[in-house]
Amino acid sequence: MPSISSKGRNMPPSPIRKLVPFAEAAKQRGTKVIHLNIGQPDIASPEVALDAIRHLDRTVIEYSHSAGYESYRKGLAAYYAQHGISVTPEEIIITNGGSEALLFGMMACFEPGDEVIIPEPFYANYNSFAMAAGVTVVPVRSTIQDGFALPAIEAFEALITKRTKGILICNPGNPTGYLYSKAELETLRDIVQRHDLFLFADEVYREFCYDGAQHVSAMTLEGIEQNVVLVDSVSKRYSMCGARVGAFITRNKELYAAALKFAQARLSPPTFGQIASEAALLTPASYFTAVVEEYVQRRDILVEGLNSIPGVFCPKPKGAFYCVAELPIDDSDRFCQWLLESFQLDGFTVMMAPATGFYAEPATGRKQVRLAYVLEKSLLQQAVAVLNAALAVYPGLVKGLETSSRATAH
Repeated sequence: MPSISSKGRNMPPSPIRKLVPFAEAAKQRGTKVIHLNIGQPDIASPEVALDAIRHLDRTVIEYSHSAGYESYRKGLAAYYAQHGISVTPEEIIITNGGSEALLFGMMACFEPGDEVIIPEPFYANYNSFAMAAGVTVVPVRSTIQDGFALPAIEAFEALITKRTKGILICNPGNPTGYLYSKAELETLRDIVQRHDLFLFADEVYREFCYDGAQHVSAMTLEGIEQNVVLVDSVSKRYSMCGARVGAFITRNKELYAAALKFAQARLSPPTFGQIASEAALLTPASYFTAVVEEYVQRRDILVEGLNSIPGVFCPKPKGAFYCVAELPIDDSDRFCQWLLESFQLDGFTVMMAPATGFYAEPATGRKQVRLAYVLEKSLLQQAVAVLNAALAVYPGLVKGLETSSRATAH
C-alpha cells in the first residue's frame, strides 16, 4: 500500500472544525449546540447580492479572466479608494477566498524553507497555507495580559535571520479581535523597510472596528509600497462566506505577474461568487452601520459575561467578531470536547475552538479558547450561562474555583 506524503501527514487539523463529529453526536442526542467555534455570521447577506443571483440571466456559466472579471476589479478599486487605499484594477487578482490569496502570495514570494514571522495567536490556517507552500512559520508572541498588542520591535528583530522573507498580520485580528494602531503599523513598516521583507496584511475584517477606533490599512504605509501584499475577502464583510471570493492585491508588478501564473493554473475564480460580490459593492452604508451596532452589542454581552465568570479573563476586542478567553481549566481541547460529549444546561451546550490550534506551540494555548460572537444576542446570553455552569463542575478545573450545582452534567 503506497504511503502518503509527509506534508499530508503533518498538515494540522483545523481547531475550528476538528470537534464537528462531537457536535454532531450531541445534536443526535437532542442537545442544542451553540456554535461559537466558527466565524459564520447569522447576519443576512446584502439584498443587492442575493438579487444578482436570483435574477441572473445567462445561458452559459463561463470562465472569467484568471484575474477575475474586469468590471469587478474596477468596482473593487473604487471601493478601496473610498477607504483611502489607492490601487488600480491591474493590481488586483480575484481569488477563491482570502485563503487562495494567501496561498498564491506565499508561493510567489517565498522559497521552500524561507521564514515568515507572524504575531501569535494567529489564524490557524496560516499554518496550513505555510506548510502547503513549504514556508516555516516563526511566531512572535503577543500576550492576553496586553490584550494581544503588537510585540515590541526588539522581539521581531531577535527572530530575523537570513531565511526571513516576510511578516504576516491580520488586522483586525482573528482570533483575538485586536486592532493595530497606526503607530504599531509604522513600527512594522520600519522593520519591513530595514530588512526588505514582504508584509502580508490580511484585512478581511476592515469594516468591523468598534468604540470609535479607525482601521489603518498597510497599503497606506509610505516607503514600502512594493513590499505590501493585501489579502481581502467578501466572506465576513457581506456575510457571504460561501461565495468563496477574495482578492490578492499588490503594487509590485513582478510579484503580480508571478501570482497571476498561479491564478492561471487554477483557471478562474468562481463565476457566481464574482457576480454576487460585484453586486455587493452597491450595499448601502446603512447596512454596515446596523451590522457594526449589532456586533458591538453582541461583543459586550459575550465579553462582559465571560469576565463575570470566576477565573475567566477576556480582553475586550476593538475589531472583527472574535475574542480569546483564558479559562481556569487544565486543557482547552479536553474542555471543549467535554462540553460536547458530557455537558448540557437546559438542553444547550457550547462549541468553541481550542486556542491550542492558534499557536505555533499548542501548549501555549491550552488554557485559552476562541469564541466568535456571530450569533443572536439571546444565544450568546445562553452560551455565557452554559459556560458559567460548566466551569463550576468541570473535572479538570484548576484549583481555587468555587463549584456549584447549577448545571446538569451527564
